[in-house]
Amino acid sequence: MDMAGKTVLITGSTDGVGRYVAATLAAAGASVLIHGRDAVRAKTLAGEIKRAGHIEPVFYQADLSSLSEARRLAGAVAADHKRLDVFVSNAGIGSQSQGPQRQTSADGHELRFAVNYLSGFLLARLLLPLLKASAPSRVVNVASLGQHPIDFEDVMITRGYSGSRAYAQSKLSQIMFTIDLASELKGSGVTANSLHPATYMNTTMVRAGGITPISTVEQGGEAILHLVSGDDVAGKSGLFFNGMREAQANPQAYDADARKRLGALSLELTGLAGA
Repeated sequence: MDMAGKTVLITGSTDGVGRYVAATLAAAGASVLIHGRDAVRAKTLAGEIKRAGHIEPVFYQADLSSLSEARRLAGAVAADHKRLDVFVSNAGIGSQSQGPQRQTSADGHELRFAVNYLSGFLLARLLLPLLKASAPSRVVNVASLGQHPIDFEDVMITRGYSGSRAYAQSKLSQIMFTIDLASELKGSGVTANSLHPATYMNTTMVRAGGITPISTVEQGGEAILHLVSGDDVAGKSGLFFNGMREAQANPQAYDADARKRLGALSLELTGLAGA
């Protein structure tokens, strides 16, 4: 896909791999919509892109631990833009972010499930009309090889909590949603794929977890960019990639009943049930 003139929304794009993807797409001529919580970081990135002679990105500030903030973000994007060619759901928190203990979101949901999964689910749902109107278009969900099956009797992990389990559950949820979304969008011209960009990239999230990085932001960024604009994936949808290569996710991702339960729960928790 030639990215010149395309409009791309990337959540979590003022730092880390999202920042790299945003800068690279801007250099390719795209109109980039950046998102984050930190206005100072956003201003720095926007300035760098503008000074390089590219289209200055538009910044949308939102805390995706709040579903009302996610709704506001989607509404602002829809109000400001007539098209959206790509939505990259990249924002997330790690297994140790803000400490390893169990935390809850503004809406009372387990924090990693809320930030890493529910907010992206809600944004994708609310932005679908814009994506469909801009077809061919793409949804790219940045997930992980770290995946843990969902216990539907205790989705919010009130018992036996660990940050790593919560993170891995949220990432599998993203992949499960991607498969269902791809099926729903078949024939619409909108594709949806998910990926593990790279292992332990040199990002703030990884370093904050006390982990020594083993991959570069550039490696992960190129894998994301492959799904954003690669011609070889133009007609592919509902797939999970490990870096540049198609891979298999946790078996629960391919359990239609589990996906149905997750979908119903997600609609309920985001207030979209019956909408």
